Amino acid sequence: MIVEQTNSYAIDVFCERGKTEKSRISQWKDLTISELLRFIGLILHTGTIRLSRYQDYWKKDRLFGLTCFSEQMSRDRFLIILRCIHFAKNVAKSDPQSEDRLYKIRPLIDYFNNKMREVYYPGKQLSLDESMMLWRGRLVFRQYIKNKRHPYGIKLYMLTEPNGIVLKFLVYTGQLDDMGGKGHTTKVVLHLLQDYLRNGHSVFMDNFYNSFELSKRLLEQDSYCTGTLRQDRKDNPKEIKTMKLKKGETVARYSDGVMIAKWKDKRDVTYISTEFENNMVSVSNKRGIEKIKPLPIVQYNQYMSGIDRQDQMMAYYPSEHKTLRWYKKLAIHIIQMGLMNSFHLYNKYSGKKLNLYDFRLLVIKALLPEKEVPRYVPKPGKQSTEHFPSKIIKKNSTGRIVRKDAKSVIQQKLGRKHYTTAKSVPTNPDYASRTVLHPTINI
Repeated sequence: MIVEQTNSYAIDVFCERGKTEKSRISQWKDLTISELLRFIGLILHTGTIRLSRYQDYWKKDRLFGLTCFSEQMSRDRFLIILRCIHFAKNVAKSDPQSEDRLYKIRPLIDYFNNKMREVYYPGKQLSLDESMMLWRGRLVFRQYIKNKRHPYGIKLYMLTEPNGIVLKFLVYTGQLDDMGGKGHTTKVVLHLLQDYLRNGHSVFMDNFYNSFELSKRLLEQDSYCTGTLRQDRKDNPKEIKTMKLKKGETVARYSDGVMIAKWKDKRDVTYISTEFENNMVSVSNKRGIEKIKPLPIVQYNQYMSGIDRQDQMMAYYPSEHKTLRWYKKLAIHIIQMGLMNSFHLYNKYSGKKLNLYDFRLLVIKALLPEKEVPRYVPKPGKQSTEHFPSKIIKKNSTGRIVRKDAKSVIQQKLGRKHYTTAKSVPTNPDYASRTVLHPTINI
């Protein structure tokens, strides 16, 4: 699909007004699947070796000298593929498809979600949260989230496992899309969980999503939810809002299978759960210090780290560059998410354990085949046609070697040492008229 769309878009770029014979697009040739795989391998390798610009990977300066890039494809070929890579056909503004702000990247998003649904089914615990892909340029649906590593960017809603496997995601494009408007968070949660409802999953979410209404709807479909809760949510009990607690105290209220409670730690923490009751349990931290906490908070802290873990591991080897268009940067981000998922699944099912760095290198080596150097092999019974340089010795008319060349022949017979003729030594008059040969090592 990517090859077909890229070749089609390259024709449109070639036919644009203002293109000259010296334009890079004039050298375009159709992209193949094998070449696309090498292109993706080089993109991933830019995350292993970080340089400021794509052109730097092809520099021959002694400060750079990365031969693996130039062996796979030329710089101009890489840049023109990057210029023309496409995932969906461009449509006119009058076309109804243009109302979808993600139509340029929609096929890749659908492919990722469908592929993960086909190859893997998760365990009981799931976590749902948002992630940010850095984007500081102008974009109508660019978002700002204060406490994220990248405050400005494209917001992705993700359903993950606690170990970081991304099961499904969607891109938020503003209030005017299908997920926007009133009941936005409920729509997002039900959309991401539509393939996993009625199977007894436990979903952990933060206070941005949780509400009494959502918890009740999930419970009706045999799905449980646990997480923090905002005190000003609709249908929250008045006692939870107004009751003053001392440190370590807790209060809870139950209705229709939903538990809403408040616990006083350093500050008031309000939480909700349809799976756990408000029991106090003892837990120990990394230093071995024990502390009494509510069971829903303990479970929430244990299983809510899927998104943060995925963001952390994605930040180790980022392959995106800031010179890309937003949909191309998002496409590279999705490819890296697929690589992260394959890393987790490999360690889970292969019986082997690799760290992320070694796994990435194995994938990149598979995408970038080693260049074969052609070598001539003579046919049986025939002499080799390989030629080697040899010194031509000059001879005079009588057949004797010229004195200059005779000296070189003597040097070759004596071995790899070369001899130079030194001038007479003035300190000893007996050697004034003689020449002395001093051996010098040829380095």
